[in-house]
Amino acid sequence: MTETLPIEPWPELPYAAWRDTCETLQLWTQIVGKVRLARTPWLNHSWHVTLYVTARGLTTSPIPDGDRTFQIDFDFIGHVLIITTSDGARRQLPLKPQTVADFYAAVMAALADLGIEVAIDVMPNEIVDAIRFTDDRQHASYDADAAHRFWSVLANADRVFREFRTAFLGKASPVHFFWGSFDLAVTRFSGRRAPLHPGGVPNLPDDVVREAYSHEVSSAGFWPGGGAIDYPAFYSYAYPAPDGFASARVRPDAAFFSTDLGEFILPYDAVRTAPSPDEALMEFLQSTYDAAADGAKWDRSALECALGRPRHPRPVS
Repeated sequence: MTETLPIEPWPELPYAAWRDTCETLQLWTQIVGKVRLARTPWLNHSWHVTLYVTARGLTTSPIPDGDRTFQIDFDFIGHVLIITTSDGARRQLPLKPQTVADFYAAVMAALADLGIEVAIDVMPNEIVDAIRFTDDRQHASYDADAAHRFWSVLANADRVFREFRTAFLGKASPVHFFWGSFDLAVTRFSGRRAPLHPGGVPNLPDDVVREAYSHEVSSAGFWPGGGAIDYPAFYSYAYPAPDGFASARVRPDAAFFSTDLGEFILPYDAVRTAPSPDEALMEFLQSTYDAAADGAKWDRSALECALGRPRHPRPVS
């Protein structure tokens, strides 16, 4: 029988209703992401550690293991964690209410059973008052419906972010999911070096932060809430922020600059309830990028092009 579920492209995702699951899931993704980190050669701006949105959840993509590769996938339709190897082996773990410590033990045991020897740093990153994975019996929630709705938001944000990315010729990141900060992001670069970042991110080495922000960026993304913004939102920031960035006019009307976060915020509900959610999100992405690029005097004529279209090569004269 074919497994199908009703599709709601931009579902409700009130943070308070699934906060416990969100916090637990962030820690689970950190465990899986750290496996990729331990085995993958360093790539600029920590792009080697990220996860990617799939048609069913999130994936590490292939990870080196000697002459073979392996991959770890979160499936938020079947609610399982799947580990597969290039020699055909497979292990599957249920995504269900369980402590972080138990999830960590199950993942490590499954990897060992596949002959994959890997050790990870068991201290979570970018979380205040973090508890080691091996000791964390506090976070143990998993609301399958909320996890599925979260993935649905990621899948649609990923689609719009990917379209936005096509209009840039300069260096740009993939659309990828950072498990440390638990957000989906896409970043554009001017090509110029940036001032040394001061660091200071909780439980993240300063040298990692400084390498990530070694060059000027305009970055946008989505995260489900927490901290200063206790609701799901899209964000956009520039590093370094040019003069006048905070006062720039951006769209749509629901967008605003958060002085606490130092970035533009567009509440997710403003996108979800818009007549055209895709257009509202694209307006936010483009107008905040305009503010960053114009304020910092990027060479926009050399860095930009028209949005890509299926089966139409970019014209070059």
